[in-house]
Amino acid sequence: MKVFQWDLNLKVRLFGEAIFNLLFWMYFPFIALYFSTELGNSTAGMLMTIPPLISLFGSLVGGSLADSIGRRRVMLMGSFIQALMFILFALSMSPWLDYFAFIGISMGGAIYRPPSAAMVADLVPEAERRQVFATFTTAKNIGAVLGPALGAILFFHYRHELLWTCSAVLGIYTLVIYFIVKETKLDIQKKSRLRYILKAQWSDYREILRDKIFTIYILAGVFAVVTIMQLDLYLPIYIINHVPTQVFIAWNEWSLILTSEEIFGWMLGLNGLLFVLFVLPVTKWLKNRDERDVFILSSFLSGIGMLALGGSTNIWYLFLMTIVFTFGEIVRSPVMESFVSRYAPRESIGKYIGADSLQYTVGRFLAPVTLFLSEWLAPIWILTILFAFSLLSILLYIHLFKMFSVDKSTE
Repeated sequence: MKVFQWDLNLKVRLFGEAIFNLLFWMYFPFIALYFSTELGNSTAGMLMTIPPLISLFGSLVGGSLADSIGRRRVMLMGSFIQALMFILFALSMSPWLDYFAFIGISMGGAIYRPPSAAMVADLVPEAERRQVFATFTTAKNIGAVLGPALGAILFFHYRHELLWTCSAVLGIYTLVIYFIVKETKLDIQKKSRLRYILKAQWSDYREILRDKIFTIYILAGVFAVVTIMQLDLYLPIYIINHVPTQVFIAWNEWSLILTSEEIFGWMLGLNGLLFVLFVLPVTKWLKNRDERDVFILSSFLSGIGMLALGGSTNIWYLFLMTIVFTFGEIVRSPVMESFVSRYAPRESIGKYIGADSLQYTVGRFLAPVTLFLSEWLAPIWILTILFAFSLLSILLYIHLFKMFSVDKSTE
């Protein structure tokens, strides 16, 4: 399905989300460093464990409300909260108020995501969903290529201007959703009150987590995510502390020398560039592949790429391993949402997509364990543990799809 054939709802969202994600990557990679500078490393470390829990709550609320009061209303709620919190961030003169605003931004984004993905499931035939989700992933990752390089200048020298720009863009995007985007869920409970919906959602999610197949899917995802998330957790510490300054390119008497910090920056940029260039072709190539094989391939590439990083500190070798573990993330990304939208009961797609965020929330909550272990263990042991997590993920995916095939055969 080509972009010009998409429903107007999807075209508007693709453009709006691409613009905002460019801005997002101008501040997000530097937010932990900002709070570390302002509040100290230990305080910032504890504070940064809270956003995943906030995101979990927001995703559960967003998914539940998306099925109850409609996709469009919840997307409006999420984008409005983010715009309001960016204004607060821009006006703040206190790092604690900054942190409160950052938590609010995380909450708004988490509320927005489930109805956004559910709207794709409403509008796109099942056979085309991987390609559509991959297109959204590509648009988002354009920001991951350009954003950090621009943010390194703008966030530290023009932070207030950057935050006001984010506020303006999200304000305009909220108005666009209000005036242009149409509701795609027709059976809305128009008379439902928010407090009753929120009260009912906990019993709904208890039912979802009694679904053994879905619970194993979440657990497998947690082990995979712990490895994938090291790109902005253990990897910068490993590169900066163990990779020396070295020549990147040399020509006659001229040479380009990169410090360890710059090497990590280039690795991060390469990761984003690979997403932009290859997520659509790879998704198309794997379109007819079994989801089981794609999940297993993803976990294996992420794990072996991370383990192999300990083999050399040569810059070109590190770039090669970056390509390997990035492709592990690339092949996984579109298949996740298509699997959930296909597996979930039609009347509960939003709830299942919201619950799907558990694997990221729990995985990101557990992922910093590598930072604590690095105080006592050599890098090769940390990388080996990450590879072991990937192997556990593979075993769980194998078990998951065995159960799934048996479940389908009994229907």
